[in-house]
Amino acid sequence: MSLRSDFSDNAPLEITPPMRPAPRELAEVSLSGIYEISKILARPARLESTLSNVMNLLSSFLDLRHGTIMLLDSDDVRGCYVGACWSEELEARGVIDHPRSALDQVIATGMPLIVDNAANSPHFAGSALAGSQEPCGFICVPIKIEGRVIGTLSIDRPRDVGNASAFDHDVRFLSMVANLIGQTVHLHRVIARDRERLMERSRLLEKQLDGRQPARVQTSIAGIIGDSKPIRSLIEKIGVVAKSNATVLLRGESGTGKELFARAIHELSPRAKAPFVKVNCAALPESVLESELFGHEKGAFTGAVSARKGRFELADGGTIFLDEIGEISPAFQAKLLRVLQEGEFDRVGSTRTQKVNVRVVAATNRDLEDAVTRGTFRADLYYRISVIPLMLPALRDRKSDIPALARSFLNQFNRENDRDLRLTDGAISVLKSCYFPGNVRELQNCIYRTATMAKGATVEADDFGCGHGECLSATLWKSRSREARSTSPPGISLPTVQPKRIDPPHSEVECSTDETCEKPCTCGAEVPGEGPCFSPDACAPTGLLVSREKLVDAMERCGWVQAKAARLLNLTPRQIGYALKRHNVAMKRF
Repeated sequence: MSLRSDFSDNAPLEITPPMRPAPRELAEVSLSGIYEISKILARPARLESTLSNVMNLLSSFLDLRHGTIMLLDSDDVRGCYVGACWSEELEARGVIDHPRSALDQVIATGMPLIVDNAANSPHFAGSALAGSQEPCGFICVPIKIEGRVIGTLSIDRPRDVGNASAFDHDVRFLSMVANLIGQTVHLHRVIARDRERLMERSRLLEKQLDGRQPARVQTSIAGIIGDSKPIRSLIEKIGVVAKSNATVLLRGESGTGKELFARAIHELSPRAKAPFVKVNCAALPESVLESELFGHEKGAFTGAVSARKGRFELADGGTIFLDEIGEISPAFQAKLLRVLQEGEFDRVGSTRTQKVNVRVVAATNRDLEDAVTRGTFRADLYYRISVIPLMLPALRDRKSDIPALARSFLNQFNRENDRDLRLTDGAISVLKSCYFPGNVRELQNCIYRTATMAKGATVEADDFGCGHGECLSATLWKSRSREARSTSPPGISLPTVQPKRIDPPHSEVECSTDETCEKPCTCGAEVPGEGPCFSPDACAPTGLLVSREKLVDAMERCGWVQAKAARLLNLTPRQIGYALKRHNVAMKRF
């Protein structure tokens, strides 16, 4: 029996292409795909992850090999590329393949691009699609927002020979998907812009609040008036220091407001709701001071008819302010040291130890370093109270605050005396030109005295005593000059300071750093042979009004170089030399 073949050896082999679904079935598949993709796009997630999930879903509806979504940035620069199983690492390594030439054409024309065989297209020269052994087709559709192309959606799939309608269906389906993607990208960008706008507005508000912060801190400290740089710096330090429980030592000249700053430290601290107790150590003798601070038992001394709590007990949980701590005797310093170190003390006449939790704020206008050197102040107590030293600026170092302080004192005087006075510009100029050795306290007394004697509705420049030879500051300065002459070291001849009546100045001027200047001195002093001087700081070559504490501080900051310290204190080297000898300050050599 012979076998007959229906195919000859040279007959071509015909392969029947796979049957694609009917149009009705394709429509149902497309509708189902659009529904599933819309659910993915509606989920809250990162945009890149959402688009990657869309590409994964498209692979189950289309016979595709690879798919890529490319989005442009707001300035039409290529942004992210997202494919199936997208990750930042894959994108950074360039694993996602994207034919840029084909994508550029779609972006430029805004029309879909269909390539029947990628191997024959110049768009894919050198790409993986051109080198593929199996023929591949390529479809790319634009992603638009309000008619503007913002990206592309592209796929490559095995070539479907003899079925041109397959490309048409895929293009329509991908165009619908691209439209959904465009709306999602638009929504994400709108939300991102709103978020950025809100964040920018929040940053601007924070800057505005930061700019107003110093004023808010300043107004929260009752009684402290001023906006000069030294005051702002001090208030900032107090805001930081108040949060801790460390002992604070307030230093500065008399009348600078040490009690106000001590109360500010208490009110800004976590102890603000607890008691604030103040004690003036210089106003009480040692025996009474011990009873005031530590308390006493009944019968401890004559007149002790009942037990009494001391100031430390009354301040338990709060703050105690020890004013003029440099005036206490060495014997009492040892008793005070115990309560500062251990928080323990004994009442007068008692053997039972009391324990308290008190924050100590001390104040002094004395040179404690000099007192420690001379043995009148215990070194261990000095180190215990000087944990955080704060230097309060003198009024002459913050003259820009004088107008605000003067008006505040005048308003207070008006309320107390039912008056309606105000300061003229000339009066403000007189005040700003004064030296004020008594600082804020002297300024207040000057305002009250002048306002009391004022005859009109305003306080004029001529109403002040310095315009009539009655300036109390001048009298104080002349007394200091006489004392300096009587106590000057041998071999040093100090010039005689004679009083001189002057007219009140009409504007604030700055004194030069020369040894002589031609501006009148507000204290009324004149140096014979050297001409009148403007301020007591530079009056005569002595620098006598420079306190020993301020002088030592300047020398320490300048490494004990007299020339640098002179510039810091607005004096001359000769005046620094006289001041060092006058205060008997021993020079340190390095």
